[in-house]
Amino acid sequence: MSSHGNLEEIEATDGFSFRTLFRRYRTPLTAAATLIVFCLVGYAIMQLTNEVRYDDVVAALAATRPSAILLALFFTALSFLSLVFYDLNAIEYIGKKLPFPHVALTAFSAYAVGNTAGFGALSGGAIRYRAYTRLGLSPEDIGRIIAFVTLSFGLGLAAVASIALIIIASEIGPLIGVSPFLLRLIAGSIIAILGAVMIIGREGRVLDFGAVAIRLPDSRTWSRQFLVTAFDIAASASVLYVLLPQTAIGWPVFLAVYAIAVGLGVLSHVPAGLGVFETVIIASLGSAVNIDAVLGSLVLYRLVYHVLPLLIAVLAVSAAELRRFVDHPAASSVRRIGGRLMPQLLSTLALLLGVMLVFSSVTPTPDQNLEFLSNYLPLPMVEGAHFLSSLLGLALVVAARGLGQRLDGAWWVAVLSAVAALTLSLLKAIALVEAAFLAFLIFGLFVSRRLFTRHASLLNQAMTASWLMAIAVIVVGAVVILLFVYRDVEYSNELWWQFEFTAEAPRGLRALLGITIISSAIAIFSLLRPATFRPEPPTEEALTRAVDIVRRQDNADANLVRMGDKSIMFSEKGDAFIMYGRQGRSWIALFDPVGDHRAVQELVWRFVEAARAAGCRAVFYQISPALLSHCADAGLRAFKLGELAVADLRTFEMKGGKWANLRQTASRAQRDGLEFAVVESEDVPDIIDDLAAVSTAWLEHHNAKEKGFSLGSFDPDYVSSQPVGILKKDGKIVAFANILVTESRKESTIDLMRFSPDAPKGSMDFLFVQIMEYLRNQGFTHFNLGMAPLSGMSKREAAPVWDRIGSTIFEHGERFYNFKGLRAFKSKFHPHWQPRYLAVSGGGNPMIALMDATFLIGGGLKGVVRK
Repeated sequence: MSSHGNLEEIEATDGFSFRTLFRRYRTPLTAAATLIVFCLVGYAIMQLTNEVRYDDVVAALAATRPSAILLALFFTALSFLSLVFYDLNAIEYIGKKLPFPHVALTAFSAYAVGNTAGFGALSGGAIRYRAYTRLGLSPEDIGRIIAFVTLSFGLGLAAVASIALIIIASEIGPLIGVSPFLLRLIAGSIIAILGAVMIIGREGRVLDFGAVAIRLPDSRTWSRQFLVTAFDIAASASVLYVLLPQTAIGWPVFLAVYAIAVGLGVLSHVPAGLGVFETVIIASLGSAVNIDAVLGSLVLYRLVYHVLPLLIAVLAVSAAELRRFVDHPAASSVRRIGGRLMPQLLSTLALLLGVMLVFSSVTPTPDQNLEFLSNYLPLPMVEGAHFLSSLLGLALVVAARGLGQRLDGAWWVAVLSAVAALTLSLLKAIALVEAAFLAFLIFGLFVSRRLFTRHASLLNQAMTASWLMAIAVIVVGAVVILLFVYRDVEYSNELWWQFEFTAEAPRGLRALLGITIISSAIAIFSLLRPATFRPEPPTEEALTRAVDIVRRQDNADANLVRMGDKSIMFSEKGDAFIMYGRQGRSWIALFDPVGDHRAVQELVWRFVEAARAAGCRAVFYQISPALLSHCADAGLRAFKLGELAVADLRTFEMKGGKWANLRQTASRAQRDGLEFAVVESEDVPDIIDDLAAVSTAWLEHHNAKEKGFSLGSFDPDYVSSQPVGILKKDGKIVAFANILVTESRKESTIDLMRFSPDAPKGSMDFLFVQIMEYLRNQGFTHFNLGMAPLSGMSKREAAPVWDRIGSTIFEHGERFYNFKGLRAFKSKFHPHWQPRYLAVSGGGNPMIALMDATFLIGGGLKGVVRK
């Protein structure tokens, strides 16, 4: 019985609960709730702007003073400069130090992406993960940086808004229809709570909330970060304030309104707070400023504060990509970081321009442009260009996801769509600004062509709930814009069939219909498409190919593929593979990919995509730090599992005080009459019956059953495939261990180690020592003693929750597993300890993934419970 089925039985016994339902469908439910919020916001905007007309907004936009735009640019620069200090303070807080140019480029790019896209698939956190792993930070460190940045902004925003509310509650109260006393009471309560937290944590105190422990920053860090956040919010609020027309509302009042609008936009989970932010601003300022002027200022604000920094980030990284700029070592270093950032930047830019094309298809073309086009182009060409450009916008939105994943197919779709859209933008409306943005995207794509080398089909990728929600938000936004622009046009069925140069509303309706149909088809295809790939047991031919690869590489553990109990996924060239198993809804890859290191990135992506296409999560089990950057690129989160013990055989000698206990054990074993020998693989079948008897006795004595996946089981073919070390007493085999080796002789290890109940005490230590000496004499350089689970988990006050839980289980979990005893045994051989990780895709719960891995190893729930 699978673990999935067992869990369902347990849930059925406990009874149905909405909590269980939400936990299971949290992502799609959150996406649906976000879409509902956006629809309500769209309706609110339509009601708030009932008296506003599109032409008035365009006129107000055109009337913006050049000096106001220059001031907005200045304040945008100040805001983004302050944002860099978020990361600098976070890095100092965790006790690390990184080069300023690298931090500045990473932070600027992260905020350019986060401010513009806003949702998880294109978050600033992903940017930081990709860049900071290149700079040597661990996943735990990066998680703490992201947490510091997020919390400091949220708490700073709450503090700034509360202070501003207390000062100007009497002015802002009438604007939003709330009593000034109530506003001051709410603001005072928030400040009191924040003050209490600051006082409690003034010396870096740790607060425990059950399994969660948070180390609060000290007073100096609190104060410094508050000043940075206050400066950032003040500068970004000033960007919009200077773009607004002359008004009686003072800057302090507007700062409070702006802070509330930003906070609600973040809480809504709508990408970039689109619509939510605008609704709060319009509702708050509508009685004091002309709404058409406010709308025009909001459009300019989005361009200056959101679009322009993204373009600058793309341009900066593109400049580093060009060969003539990378001769200097510093520039070359920045270029390496840029290579990690560019796909996400281009992905966000493609998404943004796709939205631009969709929205432009439902807004009217300037009359003078239409008049010019009517003199040179036939009406069908203009109509076709208008309709097709909207669909190309949707294509860019879909390709944006693939660009973030470095797909070569997405690069081609984006390039072809952008080139076609650029041409059509001139044919449909002589849209020079639109064409310039598209040309910028094409430039960035060509400059970074070398980064998009992953061979994958866009059609084989199911869209996630977040991306489907984003597409739905775009479509709903287009509907709202269309209704706003043509609110004075009386709808009739004849509108669909009006084809005239001046018939703007029918043209927008047809474009919107096309976008809706295509986006619905994408959603239906993504949600209902069957799994395209399912794991299958390996064929004899596949096993032979895999074993040939194993022989030529260094990882001795890779010999576990010989068990034949794991599926195998080969690289495109067939020079590397991933071995994996399926348990519940987890596809679990064992160890790093085996084979040519140049195929690693491709294999990681293929595995993640195949698991996703089958509706499952991708899990990498017991991976090395070298694989973390590839996992981060594929959107996986890493969690420490424990430490691998590796002994250096080149320095292994049973001499000196630290080896005294093992020498005594070996001497006692020899006095007890134990004899050691290594039986080569071709001779193992001759003693296989004796080995089977020892194995059966060992299992019965320990009331255990055979394991699998990351451990071998006693299978005659598997045991006979490699040398076996044996211990004999009075001519009878009493213990054995199969030795896993490769032709490179760089690493060796053992898998099965079994003893008869009557084997003398100390036989295990003696067998280990004898095997290590044998391997050293054979020219092997390292001996892999295996992983100690939960070993080396951080105990620091600011450690991630996962580490703190793991360290607690390690210290007090002897009832369930001998964690400390296993590490103590391996420590006898004075090894080097190397971290090993679990990586999980799609924001998946690591505990579920680890449980599935445990069931896979133990042979299901019964196997785990039995032992």
